[in-house]
Amino acid sequence: MTPTIMRQLWSIVETAQTKTLLQLDDASLVQWLVKQTTKQALLDCQETDFLCMYIQSRLSLIRDIAHERQYL
Repeated sequence: MTPTIMRQLWSIVETAQTKTLLQLDDASLVQWLVKQTTKQALLDCQETDFLCMYIQSRLSLIRDIAHERQYL
Protein backbone atom coordinates (compact mmCIF):
# COMPACT_ATOMS: atom_id res chain seq x y z
CA MET A 1 0.00 0.00 0.00
CA THR A 2 1.38 3.36 -0.96
CA PRO A 3 1.89 6.15 1.57
CA THR A 4 -0.72 8.20 -0.29
CA ILE A 5 -3.39 5.56 0.17
CA MET A 6 -2.46 5.17 3.82
CA ARG A 7 -2.78 8.93 4.34
CA GLN A 8 -6.16 8.91 2.60
CA LEU A 9 -7.39 6.09 4.83
CA TRP A 10 -6.36 7.86 8.04
CA SER A 11 -7.82 11.12 6.77
CA ILE A 12 -11.12 9.31 6.28
CA VAL A 13 -10.91 7.91 9.80
CA GLU A 14 -10.25 11.39 11.20
CA THR A 15 -13.12 13.04 9.32
CA ALA A 16 -15.69 10.25 9.62
CA GLN A 17 -18.55 10.66 12.02
CA THR A 18 -17.76 9.04 15.35
CA LYS A 19 -21.14 7.32 15.30
CA THR A 20 -20.27 5.56 12.03
CA LEU A 21 -16.94 4.28 13.32
CA LEU A 22 -18.42 2.99 16.58
CA GLN A 23 -21.75 1.55 15.46
CA LEU A 24 -20.74 -0.55 12.46
CA ASP A 25 -19.67 -4.12 13.14
CA ASP A 26 -16.12 -5.06 12.19
CA ALA A 27 -16.88 -6.41 8.71
CA SER A 28 -19.14 -3.48 7.84
CA LEU A 29 -16.58 -0.97 9.09
CA VAL A 30 -13.84 -2.54 6.98
CA GLN A 31 -16.10 -2.48 3.91
CA TRP A 32 -17.15 1.12 4.57
CA LEU A 33 -13.55 2.32 4.96
CA VAL A 34 -12.43 0.46 1.83
CA LYS A 35 -15.33 1.95 -0.13
CA GLN A 36 -14.52 5.46 1.08
CA THR A 37 -10.84 5.00 0.22
CA THR A 38 -11.53 3.63 -3.25
CA LYS A 39 -13.67 6.68 -4.01
CA GLN A 40 -10.47 8.71 -3.76
CA ALA A 41 -7.96 6.31 -5.30
CA LEU A 42 -8.15 3.58 -7.91
CA LEU A 43 -6.95 0.34 -6.34
CA ASP A 44 -6.30 -2.98 -8.00
CA CYS A 45 -7.50 -6.23 -6.38
CA GLN A 46 -4.20 -6.85 -4.61
CA GLU A 47 -4.13 -3.35 -3.13
CA THR A 48 -7.75 -3.68 -2.02
CA ASP A 49 -7.02 -7.00 -0.31
CA PHE A 50 -4.01 -5.51 1.45
CA LEU A 51 -6.07 -2.50 2.50
CA CYS A 52 -8.73 -4.81 3.98
CA MET A 53 -6.11 -6.72 5.97
CA TYR A 54 -4.49 -3.48 7.11
CA ILE A 55 -7.80 -2.03 8.30
CA GLN A 56 -8.71 -5.28 10.08
CA SER A 57 -5.41 -5.17 11.94
CA ARG A 58 -6.09 -1.55 13.00
CA LEU A 59 -9.78 -1.80 13.97
CA SER A 60 -9.04 -1.46 17.69
CA LEU A 61 -7.01 1.69 17.05
CA ILE A 62 -9.70 3.13 14.77
CA ARG A 63 -12.38 2.51 17.39
CA ASP A 64 -10.15 3.94 20.15
CA ILE A 65 -9.65 7.12 18.12
CA ALA A 66 -13.40 7.42 17.57
CA HIS A 67 -14.14 6.73 21.22
CA GLU A 68 -11.70 9.43 22.35
CA ARG A 69 -13.26 11.93 19.94
CA GLN A 70 -16.62 11.43 21.62
CA TYR A 71 -15.31 13.23 24.68
CA LEU A 72 -13.64 16.17 22.99
